[in-house]
Amino acid sequence: MVEVFKTNVALQEQACKLLGLLLQRFPSSRINFDLEDCDKILRVEGHDFIIDDVMLLLRREGFACSVLD
Repeated sequence: MVEVFKTNVALQEQACKLLGLLLQRFPSSRINFDLEDCDKILRVEGHDFIIDDVMLLLRREGFACSVLD
């Protein structure tokens, strides 16, 4: 499964921190940010992640996150 999220993560340092947290929670997933995209894309690929958990993790860290239509 692949899911793409729109975020408001602006800085590479923020993305690195979040990437570490996401990989702790979903270690077998492939996860990356595209901060060059206007939607500050977060892409998660794997079989063991839960969409709502991804969004909740980012929101708990103070960032906006929603599934990109």
